Amino acid sequence: MGMAATPHLVTTLDEFFALPEDNTRRHELLDGGYVVSPPPRYRHQRAVMDLFMLLRPALDDRPDLVLFPVLGDIVVGPRSVVQPDLFVVPRPVSASAHWRDIALPVLIVEVLSPGTAARDRGIKRQLYQKAGVPEYWIVDLDSRMVERWRPEDERPEILREILSWQPHGSAQVADINLPVFFGGALD
Repeated sequence: MGMAATPHLVTTLDEFFALPEDNTRRHELLDGGYVVSPPPRYRHQRAVMDLFMLLRPALDDRPDLVLFPVLGDIVVGPRSVVQPDLFVVPRPVSASAHWRDIALPVLIVEVLSPGTAARDRGIKRQLYQKAGVPEYWIVDLDSRMVERWRPEDERPEILREILSWQPHGSAQVADINLPVFFGGALD
């Protein structure tokens, strides 16, 4: 993605995907509103990588699912493209598939940053719920908690001790000790 000369004119998927590449910032289209965010800081990325390492074993028996700790242009609505911090998607039929063709994630994780917290808890949560993303986690490093949202939830499940995740059809479970996770991510 690139920095649009007139970002207010980027309101459709076609306009969004026509932008030039730009790996220096996060570009998203949130219900027709084009948003550019600065790159995440070290603490944020450390938490994302730690979560990646903790979740990876839960997918050992699910070669049909892929865990990404990198930005990807995930379409979650007719006028919405997000770049989650961490997400699990069904493996595409072809490795040359375009992001636009990737199926809806089965898990999306956002680690809060001061500049994105309102969007992560507001419009992005609403988009994920409306799209039917089975689980959406908001990781709050400052409060040392995780909000777990599912499509039908009116309020999140607040987790401070153990966060368990088992992909549908998997025998593996990721049990994340949150005090240990937050201690490592914040040291």
